[in-house]
Amino acid sequence: MVTVYDKNKDKRQAARSAAALRHPEKQKNPDTPILRKPPWLRVKAPGSKVFTETQKIVREHGLVTVCEEASCPNMGECWSKRHATMMIMGDTCTRACAFCNVKTGLPGALDPSEPEHIASAVEKLALEHVVITSVDRDDLADGGAQHFVNVVKAIRARNPATTIEILTPDFLRKGGAVETVIAAKPDVFNHNLETVPRLYPTIRPGARYFHSLSLLAKVKEQDPAQFTKSGLMVGLGETREEVTQVMDDMRSAHIDFLTIGQYLQPTRKHAAIDRFVTPEEFAAYEKIAYAKGFLMVSSSPLTRSSYLASEDFEKLRAARNAKLGASHS
Repeated sequence: MVTVYDKNKDKRQAARSAAALRHPEKQKNPDTPILRKPPWLRVKAPGSKVFTETQKIVREHGLVTVCEEASCPNMGECWSKRHATMMIMGDTCTRACAFCNVKTGLPGALDPSEPEHIASAVEKLALEHVVITSVDRDDLADGGAQHFVNVVKAIRARNPATTIEILTPDFLRKGGAVETVIAAKPDVFNHNLETVPRLYPTIRPGARYFHSLSLLAKVKEQDPAQFTKSGLMVGLGETREEVTQVMDDMRSAHIDFLTIGQYLQPTRKHAAIDRFVTPEEFAAYEKIAYAKGFLMVSSSPLTRSSYLASEDFEKLRAARNAKLGASHS
């Protein structure tokens, strides 16, 4: 029996293998070592009754959560408090950031029923404060801005007492998109700078530092009443001086709330961890940030954009009221 080599069959198998990979664009990257986590970064596995109930509601409504897609270490704690962060516009991102575990590829069409599904889930979870984030949708003319608006409106119609925090992409080269979302008047407008400018070419190559900064400044220009928020990862090779310079840049853009957390490497193909920043260093960053005028700072190894968002929103609102009271006294 003669075996005939089928080159096309090999190509088909390779294509299927690539499709099964979460990050096919990263497969040519060299493997990087994954460092052993220090004690302060170890968390308990989820397993409470409330966690299971939250999971059931998420599944019943066909929702995507950033908690799962980004492999958040706080998922067990947050879901045990019914705090799930919804990720809209699908589970596939058009960007390929070196730090992110969200799947990369060509996303599907938007689901017009998603806003109502989100609103229903918020109601069933009885959320007082909800965080809505999304993948980057560079394939859409408005980057998904109107879809964000539709989600905010649907939540408000069904849950008028729930405060809404959005964590948006940068809407790079999407004229008028940012203004569209600002006009929906979320309670908190969050967009993460993620890292220091020097590291953008390797860590966040599809984004532009000063564009992201100007997006947040624009929120305050258009609607000063909206809280603005942004976050940084550390442990990627940035210096202390670079981090404090980003703080100054953020304050120049009148950002209210800063989050700082440890970068955790999803796979060997992602950007390597340079080092684990100690809890003492995080406490020092928090002290510096408050001295620079931020209304609210969350700085710890496990801090993430939506971690303890409900509790922190109340602190943020109280800090603004205290500041306004002091200015009028």
